Order: sequence, then C-alpha cells, then structure tokens
Amino acid sequence: MSGSGAKKIVEAAAKAKKTIDWESMAKMLVSDEARKEFSSSARPSMRLTISSIPNSASFMDAYIESISSNDSLVDEKYKKGMRFAGIEIPKFVDTVTTEYKPKFEALLVELKEAEQLSLKQSERLEKEIAEVRELKEKISTMTAEDYFQKHPELKQKFDDEIRNDYWGY
Repeated sequence: MSGSGAKKIVEAAAKAKKTIDWESMAKMLVSDEARKEFSSSARPSMRLTISSIPNSASFMDAYIESISSNDSLVDEKYKKGMRFAGIEIPKFVDTVTTEYKPKFEALLVELKEAEQLSLKQSERLEKEIAEVRELKEKISTMTAEDYFQKHPELKQKFDDEIRNDYWGY
C-alpha cells in the first residue's frame, strides 16, 4: 500500500477513534470475561494514530506492530517476521486503449455523419407532414387550380399526357 494510501486509512481510523465511545461500549458488557476480551481488542485500535506509524512502514505492518502485544489477535507467522511489505502489486499497463482508440474515433465520425443525415431526413419528413395536414384541411374546398399552383410539376405532367393523347390506358 502506498504511503499516502496508508496515511488516509490511518486518518480515517483516527477519526473513528474519536467518534467511538469505548467506555460506554465497555459498560454495556455483562461478564468480566467479555470486558477483558473487549478491552484487549479495543486497546490496539485506541493506540493506532498517525504519529504511531512511520512514513516508510505500510499500514498493515504498523497495525500489526500496534497489536503485537495481544496474543489472541496476532498469529505466530506475524510474530516471526512475516510482513506485508514484501508483497508487490503489479502496475496496470494499458495495451488496449491504443488499439481501440482510432476505431472509436472513426465510429464517432460515422455517428456524426449519421446524425446529420438523420436530422436532414427528419426536417424533410416534418415538411411533408405539414403539407399533408394542410392538404387534409383544405381538400373539401380546394379546386384543381389551387392544387396545381402548389404542385406545378403535376400540372405539367397532365398537360403533356393530354397533348400526346395519352389517357392512361
């Protein structure tokens, strides 16, 4: 555990020590054996402060040192010198981001293009919907001339068919 991480944990333990009322908890216990066990387990926690942990020691080593006088809490392995300081946690090496970042950025570009296309189609469809609604409202009173004024390409098509003597059959 890094020095700053251990320091944060110790600070939290020190704050907890201030907020826990050890004496009133001990008064709740009925038997003498329970009080003895409680005081032996609570004592190391009460002694653990930031000043009791040297900067180079890990949190676990410092905690074990603080409770080493209590035989019921410390296993024989720890008394014989086995410590957590020898454990090394490997650092995370990111090999995936470099491979997938260009693909992700290409997908973002494709997404933006699809979004623009979708917005254009949405605009076109909204216009068509407005035209159909307007046509629906006026259909009962509209003349062919009114309709052809809005759609001159249809008037041109009908005029060409009549001129070429094409009547659709």
